[in-house]
Amino acid sequence: MKRNIIDTSVLEMDDNVVAIKRVSKTVKGGRNSRFSALVVVGDHNGHVGAGVGKAVEIPEAIRKGKEAAMKAVVEISMDDNNSIPHDYIGKFGSASVMLKRAPEGTGVIAGGPARAVMELAGIKNIRTKSLGSNNKQNVVLATIEGLKAVKTPAEVARLRGKSVSEILN
Repeated sequence: MKRNIIDTSVLEMDDNVVAIKRVSKTVKGGRNSRFSALVVVGDHNGHVGAGVGKAVEIPEAIRKGKEAAMKAVVEISMDDNNSIPHDYIGKFGSASVMLKRAPEGTGVIAGGPARAVMELAGIKNIRTKSLGSNNKQNVVLATIEGLKAVKTPAEVARLRGKSVSEILN
């Protein structure tokens, strides 16, 4: 899996614990119980990442999840009114998240897992709808995949070797 390497040591990241759940593994002597934490990190300025940590104690699971999220930080494209440049449907597993751009003053209209990603990414105006699976981990990852795939007109023009006016018209 190819990751965009972003130096997160220079970024001031906030974190948000989206979900903590108790998981168990059945072994010969009984059940081993641990905790799994889904953590989203972001700098409110176009960088966001998600990670999962598992440990016997909750604080340790959160710390591990935060470390995993810092390694998976990606940069996202935003337009001038802190929305996304165009509509897109992000997919991960059986979860799909529809991302629709919104005008200034709309706010973040999103469900719990997608809202955490949008707020930490710094997006202020967007409408989202979770389609398919409601699994929190897959919804978070589908949202990030969608945000990663969205491109500004300038990026599209550069990739195609054309001017921005040729792309928009």
